[in-house]
Amino acid sequence: GFFPDEVIIQILARLPIKSLFRTKCVSKSWYNLISDKYFTNRYNEVSIRNPMVLVEINDPTLNSKPSLIVVDNSKGVSEFSLDFVNDRVKIRSSCNGLLCCSSIPDKGVYYVCNPMTKEYRLLPKTRERPFSRFYPDGEATLVGLACDIYTQTYNVVLAGYHRSFGHRPGRTFTCMVFDSDSNKWRKFVTLQNDNFTHMNRNQAVFVNGALHWLTASCSSVMVLDLGTEIWGKIELPSEVTCEARNIRIYLLECEGRLSVVEISDVWMSIWVMVGGDYRVGEWCMVDRVSLRCIRGMVPGVFPISQTNECVFLATHKQVLVYQRRSRVWMEMYSVKHSSVLPLWFSAHSFRSSVFSCK
Repeated sequence: GFFPDEVIIQILARLPIKSLFRTKCVSKSWYNLISDKYFTNRYNEVSIRNPMVLVEINDPTLNSKPSLIVVDNSKGVSEFSLDFVNDRVKIRSSCNGLLCCSSIPDKGVYYVCNPMTKEYRLLPKTRERPFSRFYPDGEATLVGLACDIYTQTYNVVLAGYHRSFGHRPGRTFTCMVFDSDSNKWRKFVTLQNDNFTHMNRNQAVFVNGALHWLTASCSSVMVLDLGTEIWGKIELPSEVTCEARNIRIYLLECEGRLSVVEISDVWMSIWVMVGGDYRVGEWCMVDRVSLRCIRGMVPGVFPISQTNECVFLATHKQVLVYQRRSRVWMEMYSVKHSSVLPLWFSAHSFRSSVFSCK
């Protein structure tokens, strides 16, 4: 009775999810308040401004499953598990608090889960044949997850080139889209000539109702509009070039906007797209960061997640954060053993959210 509901909402919206669920037991009024869709939207709006990095840690000295850690800019490092899924899974994509995972023992089996609320959903199997019989784990070339925090709906996208045994892939690009509302897959086929590296496949960016992937040539961004199911392209900033050996390009999201990060031997340059319409949108450079402080790590550093306040980066054994206002570098996590795979290989942008995948 001391505070208006809106003040209580703003306070509760800043709690960790476990603490938030405990507060449902305080009273009926708080239970109803926290269960209301208005509060869910407020909570998710606050949480998506606080990106984290989710990393799968492989310890070759232990005969155990890989462990998962979340690195938070303000709360540090915490561990969690995907054991509640009841399957051995690999994380394929992350968006607004949900993860899309593929089963390791059963090819073509996919899950969507929320590791904070421990909910998961087994997706129905597609009737499509595998995209490539040569691909090591028999999975799609591209896996994307698109989650709308306001409608509490999501899409999973699997896309790739079909090729027969002993043949090179053709230009036929098959795309399967799962809709959480209908619980069904739909399919459409286009012609494409673009390829993707492992890192580019991992960094699927969902903004403005579309999924984005950077092509292997780093010459453009492939865009899938989920409303129209039409593929398009966005040209990169004119200043960005991959021609030099020491230049690397990455695609990220920055507080609801598409962002490109260019890393050279001594600089990290960050662009964001201004304007909602891609046909008239322009790239604007928002930061240029000296990399002298981490000079020895630069060849193996990869940006994973960012906001206007900070940038998370992963190396072979460390997770770093760069505070953009104070221009300070910090080491948030370091592997103590000799990991088989570098951390950037299995690092994903992550956010905590009250998002049901059921």
